[in-house]
Amino acid sequence: MIETTADRIYKTLLERIVTGDLKAEDKLRQDHLARQYETSHVPIREALLRLEAKGLAYSVPHKGTRVASLEPTEIREVIEMRIALESLALSHAIPQMTDQVLANADQVRQDCDAAKTMLAWNRADRIFHLTLLSACKMPRLLASIEDLQILTARHIFVHFAADWVSRNDPDHTVLLEACRNGEVVKARDCLRDHLRRVL
Repeated sequence: MIETTADRIYKTLLERIVTGDLKAEDKLRQDHLARQYETSHVPIREALLRLEAKGLAYSVPHKGTRVASLEPTEIREVIEMRIALESLALSHAIPQMTDQVLANADQVRQDCDAAKTMLAWNRADRIFHLTLLSACKMPRLLASIEDLQILTARHIFVHFAADWVSRNDPDHTVLLEACRNGEVVKARDCLRDHLRRVL
């Protein structure tokens, strides 16, 4: 699939919001963004609408678009939703996991452990989870999980960026091993405990 201008702008703005470069209530001015990305207003509008759909921005009639606030109470709901949805996906994925899926997940696990920046770590962490879950072959479920991952990432950057250090994640190792051994209950338990560490 060819990446459009709107795709590129959307991904860039999403990353800037998630990492805190664009903060809550910052204005997202179409004129300014169109100049910055050297494009017309059409892809800018499309990118902003997509950010709104993800809950990362909101618009007020005649006042434009702003970055949405990050509510402190929101993360508990997001994590519990991730536990429910990712456990469901994992239950369907484990019986269908191939050696290639497991090898891909192990490579991303290593990338995650070796990451030298929080941004690189977060990207690898999200890919690790989605790589394991992708074997469930349930695209709507995976899309919902990916949206929740983005909200989780934003919370992590806001609250843990100052203390982040490069480190190995033993939870990923245990989760991958449980998947490799077909241990669905153990994998779900590990996933639940892993996700709740964010709270």
